[in-house]
Amino acid sequence: MNDFLPINKKDMISRGWDSVDFIYVTGDCYVDHPSFGAAIITRVLENEGFKVAVLSQPDWMNSDDFTQFGKPKLGFFVTSGNIDSMVAHYTAAKRKRHDDAYTAGGVAGKRPDRAVIVYSNIIKKLYPDSPVIIGGLEASLRRFAHYDYWDDKIRPSILIESGADLLSFGMGEKQTAEIAHRLNNGEDISNMRDIKGTCYVCPSFETPYTGVECPSYENVCSSKKEYAKSCRIQQDEQDHIRGRLIKQKHGKLMLVQNAPMPPLTQKELDRVYALPYMRAYHPSYEKFGGVPGIREVEFSITHNRGCFGACNFCSIAFHQGRYVTSRSKKSLLAEAEKLTHMPNFKGYVHDVGGPTANFRKPSCEFQNEHGLCKGKKCLAPKPCPNLVVDHSEYLDILKSIRQINGIKKVFIRSGIRYDYLLEDKNDAFFRELVENHVSGQLKVAPEHCSASVLDKMGKPHIEAYIKFSRRYFQYTDEVNKEQYLVPYLMSSHPGSTLEDAVELALFLKKNHIRPEQVQDFYPTPGTISTCMFYTGLDPYTMEEVYVAKTEHDKALQRALLQYFNPKNQRLVEEALKRVRRYDLIGYDNKCLIKPSGSERVKKPLSGNLERKNSNYNRNSRSKGKRR
Repeated sequence: MNDFLPINKKDMISRGWDSVDFIYVTGDCYVDHPSFGAAIITRVLENEGFKVAVLSQPDWMNSDDFTQFGKPKLGFFVTSGNIDSMVAHYTAAKRKRHDDAYTAGGVAGKRPDRAVIVYSNIIKKLYPDSPVIIGGLEASLRRFAHYDYWDDKIRPSILIESGADLLSFGMGEKQTAEIAHRLNNGEDISNMRDIKGTCYVCPSFETPYTGVECPSYENVCSSKKEYAKSCRIQQDEQDHIRGRLIKQKHGKLMLVQNAPMPPLTQKELDRVYALPYMRAYHPSYEKFGGVPGIREVEFSITHNRGCFGACNFCSIAFHQGRYVTSRSKKSLLAEAEKLTHMPNFKGYVHDVGGPTANFRKPSCEFQNEHGLCKGKKCLAPKPCPNLVVDHSEYLDILKSIRQINGIKKVFIRSGIRYDYLLEDKNDAFFRELVENHVSGQLKVAPEHCSASVLDKMGKPHIEAYIKFSRRYFQYTDEVNKEQYLVPYLMSSHPGSTLEDAVELALFLKKNHIRPEQVQDFYPTPGTISTCMFYTGLDPYTMEEVYVAKTEHDKALQRALLQYFNPKNQRLVEEALKRVRRYDLIGYDNKCLIKPSGSERVKKPLSGNLERKNSNYNRNSRSKGKRR
């Protein structure tokens, strides 16, 4: 049956069911699209032969929603949704968001804070003997004792706080199917301690002898150095080939993370993406205006998983892993063909991407047998000499999708690793990208220009961005197009001092870049950068790292990146005076701002502002609009 799964008792009965095997509880509205984790897991369960109901955004203030289906035969799966519920609710400044892209009508407040914990505790109270398995991003990234930015303290593993029986981390398809079948075969969930990609809790005297133990919850609460050590161990073992079992004591209990589940093979990925998704939000949301979160992905195609770029502020490496797998050309063409028959399709495929769009294969042959190198990065600070770069397969797929009847354009909107692209001696993909796959502007992420800050981010140095941008505009001119290059920038990342922020402001001024938006660093669970933010230590060197923590210190750095905005005059002036850069306050072309208030000198600006017209500086007025 190609239809939405039941979302209430009426739907369940209409299918002729008197009960369900599993109830899947999610903090998001129900969107049956493969860009949503809930859709994939529920369709996988359905494909394995199980009856599944979706309980979307249940009212946590009473039990009616949780009991409407009755007790499921086999158990509950629980997730907060596509993103962490705290990130969904609060900005980096800890201010309440006014909207929610994963809720019908964009309305905020339809899920509780710490949704996984709240939902799981309710279920365990109502059905104490029913198995509860938690998963998704919120559970996955909080599986160990972790720093919580919103509470500004260390919280224990979410598995302990939620009272759930198992935690599925990572992408989850394989472990979900295994758990479901073992429950169906009558196995008690308390005995399921051998499933890869899962965590369980046991009394400390039942701790397995194998694996590696990281500092306990009590130790990481009392010592930031111990927390940093814990972070490094956890990050280093997230490899499906060489990763070991990890243990972390919580009082008299032991949290055990089994080794990661191997990623899906290409055939397995193809099967997952061929499942009968409706590729839409549930019709019941239409009266509210639909679910905004689908707009960006409705006509997008995911072709890969994993990211060996592994930026320190990104959670992908800890969740999906660094090992890259991809779907077959046949599978991708079949999905593209489906898009052409959708009622709202206008001929434009918005993206053929993933965590990093231009990754199709592992970064080298070594990792296929030995796993990815521990404590090293494939691309930063410089590309590894063993890096294998080849865009030919990806390019062939894009060309083939463009040739499908009914498709006018194929764009790439997910991240392009420009440093990886530069390593390709064949520029065919670069030229095709510029000519055929940019929808007016290409967004890339240099993030900063200071080498020391970029090192803490795990990003390439700015010279790679400069080289890429020159070639981008060269190729753009050659095809006589007017396109933008929009750089993503981040302020206040650990390691970024006020002097570094001034350096970035000068870089932006020199190259006539005026960002409309700047992202403050957001300390989300499960990243190396969040560890640095909390501890003030680099977990890989144990060296001290400067961290801008107060709201005012963050505001100073953010204002410098938008020094040209009159609203930022006071903050920029304060920042420049703090670092004794009085030379940047004045009327000279090199200055960032003019003097304000009583210090203002009334005199005409001498000379004309230098206007550079090199290809590189064509990104100077990049504002997300065509000129």
